[in-house]
Amino acid sequence: MTKLAIIYYSATGHGTTMANKLEEAAKAAGAEVRVRHIAETTDPSVFAENPAWTANYEATKDLPAATGEDIEWADGVILGSPTRFGNTAAPFQAFIDTLGGLWAQGKLANKAYAAFTSSQTLHGGQEATLLALYTTLMHWGGIIVAPGYTDGLKFADGNPYGVGHVTGPNNTEELAPETVAALEHLAQRVVTFAGKLAQ
Repeated sequence: MTKLAIIYYSATGHGTTMANKLEEAAKAAGAEVRVRHIAETTDPSVFAENPAWTANYEATKDLPAATGEDIEWADGVILGSPTRFGNTAAPFQAFIDTLGGLWAQGKLANKAYAAFTSSQTLHGGQEATLLALYTTLMHWGGIIVAPGYTDGLKFADGNPYGVGHVTGPNNTEELAPETVAALEHLAQRVVTFAGKLAQ
């Protein structure tokens, strides 16, 4: 059975929702799946007046947090981070910075990788975030399995680099059907290629 790790950081919960959709699709494609959130590094008092951030923190804080072992275990990995000024969020990057030992041993290489992101606005740096993240994966020797325009549904969501969601100025926009379809396609594609690499 192909092993897929979905590792993500989410502040206000959109990344958590996206990770759960990816999990459902990957399991439907026959994969064994680990979903792991990246632990929050901001003190909860800082976002106490942000209901969405607080709710996501409370909903995920006791779930298993991501470790390097989750990547080592997997045949394929889908990574997720909200967009922060065209780059990944600080907690996501802090997690990446813990992986030097595994990288030095070659244990992050030769796996199928893809990514997803979200931003408040359309064209809010999503593509830049995904491309920046993929630069890291190239350093690892990862095999990037971008969705491209490999299915007609990708012309609806319009993102050949991964999957992006626009949360809206108040962080309240739910996932559009086109985004859900793109997430399902991404999960299926990564599972397929991860399985081939693991043979």
